[in-house]
Amino acid sequence: MSDHATSPAPVPLRRPARAREPLWRDLVGEVLRRERLAQGRTLKEVAEAARISMPYLSELERGRKEASSEVLAAAARALGLGLGDLLIRVHSLLAARSASVPG
Repeated sequence: MSDHATSPAPVPLRRPARAREPLWRDLVGEVLRRERLAQGRTLKEVAEAARISMPYLSELERGRKEASSEVLAAAARALGLGLGDLLIRVHSLLAARSASVPG
């Protein structure tokens, strides 16, 4: 038996945690919810106008579902927006969030 102790393995240096870049579905959901609330409308009203289920719209607003372009267009129309308007608002939100994420 040897009397010398083994040294512990070196601990790898941790990189500082980077903030996660927002996902498309999160941003779209946030824009839809902000617009709906700004109009003082309920989930039920907007879902009926868009001809999608209320639970599905809720999931979209919470960023839990990836919506098809048809569903996004219907939700946007129900809020009086075009698909381009929705895209511009999502882009603005993404630009603002990305500016705050260290690169």
